[in-house]
Amino acid sequence: MFNFKKSRFILLGFLVIQFGFTQNKIPFLQKKGNKTQLIVNSKPFLIRGGELGNSSATSMESMESIWSKLTDMNLNTVLTPVYWELIEPQEGKFDFSLVDDLIIRARKENLKLVFLWFGSWKNSMSSHVPEWVKLNQKKFPRVKDEKNKSHEILTPFSENNLEADLKAFQELMRHIKDFDQKEQTVIMVQVENEIGMLPTARDYCVLANEAFNKPIPDELMLHMQKNKEKLVPEFFEVWKKNGFKTSGNWNQVFGKGLQTDEIFMAWYFAKFTNKIAKAGKETYDIPLFVNAALNAPEKKPGEYPSAGPLPHLMDIWKAAGTSIDLLSPDFYNPLFKHWNDLFTRLGDPLFIPEHRFDESAPFKGLYAIGHYEAIGFSPFSIESIVDAKKEPLGKIYNLVKQLTPVIEANKGQGKIDGVLLDKENQLQVIKLGNFEFTFKHDYTLNWSDGAKADVWPMSSAIIIEIAPNEFYIAGSGIVVTFKPLKSMELNAGILKTDQGIFENDVWKTIRHFNGDQTHQGRHLRISVGDYEIQKLKLYTYE
Repeated sequence: MFNFKKSRFILLGFLVIQFGFTQNKIPFLQKKGNKTQLIVNSKPFLIRGGELGNSSATSMESMESIWSKLTDMNLNTVLTPVYWELIEPQEGKFDFSLVDDLIIRARKENLKLVFLWFGSWKNSMSSHVPEWVKLNQKKFPRVKDEKNKSHEILTPFSENNLEADLKAFQELMRHIKDFDQKEQTVIMVQVENEIGMLPTARDYCVLANEAFNKPIPDELMLHMQKNKEKLVPEFFEVWKKNGFKTSGNWNQVFGKGLQTDEIFMAWYFAKFTNKIAKAGKETYDIPLFVNAALNAPEKKPGEYPSAGPLPHLMDIWKAAGTSIDLLSPDFYNPLFKHWNDLFTRLGDPLFIPEHRFDESAPFKGLYAIGHYEAIGFSPFSIESIVDAKKEPLGKIYNLVKQLTPVIEANKGQGKIDGVLLDKENQLQVIKLGNFEFTFKHDYTLNWSDGAKADVWPMSSAIIIEIAPNEFYIAGSGIVVTFKPLKSMELNAGILKTDQGIFENDVWKTIRHFNGDQTHQGRHLRISVGDYEIQKLKLYTYE
């Protein structure tokens, strides 16, 4: 009798031997509990990233002095632009030599890559499109303002603009697949960069005006009706204010005003970008994301890069962007918690591809990985520092590197949290397992050297419950006290506190802390300037 099962395994073995075929998947996202993991080479991967300045990766000569800085700061991923103007200098003729060189060198340095597609739009403008696009405005039209003046922004209403970008992106994704699928050096791709409308809230070119006066697309209206009770409040209020109308053109449904102009542009930016993403995924289905330049509250649409994938427009981008995996914030705004709360309020995963590389960045990165269980974090212009080995980012990334298996094993299970502290926010309370933890800034101890300083350095920590009453706490500049959750009659005490490291994913105790190091059993402390992992075991007593 023919044994189908046995024959199937014989065939699979033959394919492995002959063609190197394995069951390893390409990079992908998967749910873990109520959070999301990035899977690379069949294992969870947490991005300890850094984004290069816009022009640093335009040649391998310009990159030569940068690679050692990246590894010295314990990065595992580099975010780097891929420039449409450089890969397709002549229409239909592609040059991927720079892409290949980056991939080969990243492999040598044991780094992964996230490519940023600088295609039709980069920081709103179309500065990175090829010469043959820039010089043929008749074929590749630009947006126009209300005075009919053109701006250096390709209009998303042109099929020629779409097809040119789509073909280039699809060729890029095909090349990445052919060159890198086995090694999985390239783990994600950003589609366009900080899409936004300037200096007016919407495009007034002929094609845009025609679309604006047509009924809003059925696809959007069906999404709005189906998800009416789940729409983000800002978008819901715009629709509500105009009477929840279910038919009509953009002004009729949403009311005349700048908010409608922005919603209209967001839809067509998102549809354009989604078609690019869809073509890319059909070629090589790795995770794709878009990033947002955050809007300032005092600015009106058109005064900031409006219509991008911002929280108040998230419903538009989700309805149109079905092939886009993530909407991600770029941070040059101090309201870190506020914006991350908005980006995650619908249960979406958090990835921060760009943050100003300032003194706060390392601590905000650790907080994002702890509190939001983010996929990763990446400061911008990562190569700009002088002495990489002294950078706090490298020290924080070293802690994250050691803890990554523990973080990923416990992700999405309600066992991880984080704190972010400074002089204005000196205290944060976390409830985890059987205990309530009060985290305070190290300078709240009146004997700390910097307690009387006018400005306190930012501090942060991650806490992970690994067993009943047992936790890892890692970070810098924190003091932690504890009390039981179950009974007010009980006290919490330290059963054991060890400082240590992970070697080959195995915990190794370096020092056992007690006495002065724990304030005679009263707290766990990691001083400002120290970067440690401590393993804490608590107990209760009457």
